Amino acid sequence: MYSGAKTGLVLTDIQREQQELKNRDQETVTLEAEFQYAETVFRDKSGRKRNLKLERLEQRRKAEKDSERDELYAQWGKGLAQTRQQQQNLEDAMKEMQKPLARYIDDEDLDQMLREQEREGDPMANFIKKNKAKENKNKKVRPRYSGPAPPPNRFNIWPGYRWDGVDR
Repeated sequence: MYSGAKTGLVLTDIQREQQELKNRDQETVTLEAEFQYAETVFRDKSGRKRNLKLERLEQRRKAEKDSERDELYAQWGKGLAQTRQQQQNLEDAMKEMQKPLARYIDDEDLDQMLREQEREGDPMANFIKKNKAKENKNKKVRPRYSGPAPPPNRFNIWPGYRWDGVDR
């Protein structure tokens, strides 16, 4: 037979075994159907049930907090001038992308860029440098150290007006 049962004259022992196998199969099918959608219960060392959703939420919060802190430290680790320069480069690139590919003679940005370039053998270059130096004089400049020559340090940094260059 297709069911696997023996046919014809069968001993009672064999028939009993077949009946037990059939009953076991039915029990496992009912147990599988009963516990098909059951959730696993996780317990801690003391035997209490663990709330996995709450634990995952806490882990996610902790990971977000750690990533936020790492991002802040990374921002502090970068120099302010480099960050400003990078931001300026990004803005310049965005500004250049907005411009058309073909640039004409009346383009103000192109004209300004070409005027600011220093060329070799330019007779007006010295005059322009003097004007820029005058403009820079108006800016506040911190006083410099004017004492005796400081001992050399490993960075070749001159002392400031608040520090004489001696490590104490």
